[in-house]
Amino acid sequence: MRVLLQRTSEASVAVDGETLAAIGAGLVVFVCAEKGDGDDAVDFFARKVANMRLFADDDGKTNLSVQDVGGEALVISQFTLAADWRRGNRPGFSAAADPETGERLYALFCKRLAEEGVPVKTGRFAAHMDVQLVNDGPMTIWMDSGER
Repeated sequence: MRVLLQRTSEASVAVDGETLAAIGAGLVVFVCAEKGDGDDAVDFFARKVANMRLFADDDGKTNLSVQDVGGEALVISQFTLAADWRRGNRPGFSAAADPETGERLYALFCKRLAEEGVPVKTGRFAAHMDVQLVNDGPMTIWMDSGER
C-alpha cells in the first residue's frame, strides 16, 4: 500500500465540475492499494494516518495529530502512486491492485480512518477527479508498506 499525505489548510474534489467534497484544515490522503495488500495493511495505514503528529502545538512543534486539531481528511483513491517509471518514458501501473480489490481496500481505509475518529470525506473511485488543495507548510509525507 502507498499513501501520500499532504497537510492542508483547505481542499476539495470535483468530478465533471461538481464538487463532491471539501474540507478546511486537515489532511489530503492519496491512497493506492497494491497487489498483495490486505486488510492488515489498511488497518496499519489508517491508524498511522490518524495518529501521525503533523500539526503544530502552542509552541510551534509538530506534536499534534489531525484528531488533536479537530481536522478532517479528504481521502482520494490514486492508483498512479503505484507507477513504475524506471524503464522507458511511459509509467507502468501493474503493481496496483485490480480495480475490484482497490475499491474494496479504499472503502475499508476510509471506514477504518473514520473509526479512528477522523472525519472523512472522499472523492469517487475510478473517476477523473479535479483535486484542489492548499498544502500547508508545505508538509508532504510519503508512506509505503515496503518501508515499514
